Amino acid sequence: MSDATVAGDAVLLQLMWLASPALPVGGFSYSEGLEAAVDDGRVTGEASAADWLANQMALAPARADLPVLAQAHLAWQRHDFARVTQLNDFVARTRETRELRLQAEQMGRSLVEWLRLAHLAALAPSPTWPVAFAFGTARANASAAQALHASLFGWAENMVQAALKAVPLGQLAGQRILQALVARMPPLIEQALAMGDDDMQSFAPMLGIASARHETQYSRLFRS
Repeated sequence: MSDATVAGDAVLLQLMWLASPALPVGGFSYSEGLEAAVDDGRVTGEASAADWLANQMALAPARADLPVLAQAHLAWQRHDFARVTQLNDFVARTRETRELRLQAEQMGRSLVEWLRLAHLAALAPSPTWPVAFAFGTARANASAAQALHASLFGWAENMVQAALKAVPLGQLAGQRILQALVARMPPLIEQALAMGDDDMQSFAPMLGIASARHETQYSRLFRS
């Protein structure tokens, strides 16, 4: 086995680790408004859950977190902390609800603590998840495209697990939804890699409304 193959396998293992729902950053404890959509009757089964998550993936992470991750990944490689700070501020400012912002900050802090990255903790008021994840993938010597694939798959797997609990759904239904989401990922990732600052946005009104409703939902499984 060549040195290049061994190095590539090591990068793949690091990406699998960072994208794993078992990573101790708390991603499993959020539904990102999905639980409120279930409570409101918008998501009632496999088909509607698949549609909700596919639309969310295209409107939210693909237009905000993924381009931020791609640019933060490059900034970390260049040791451009000013650009990292700018991107971190963008994430914090564009979260549409308190719940979504706290999720980004809590998961970012948890990843920093797990990776023991003291200098990342200097980001105020907190390192956000896309920026912290970008550092982890840059440190693993992954490419930006690899980082985006790992991040989006990790998001999809977490959200499918949330759907299994909240709808609820069976494991086979969850795998069918995940398969459908994976099929939609390549063009979204390609678009995110090409996005500039003027194209990045976090505008998904129904998701924002669902997240805001979830903050005050009487009975819930997921964190708010």
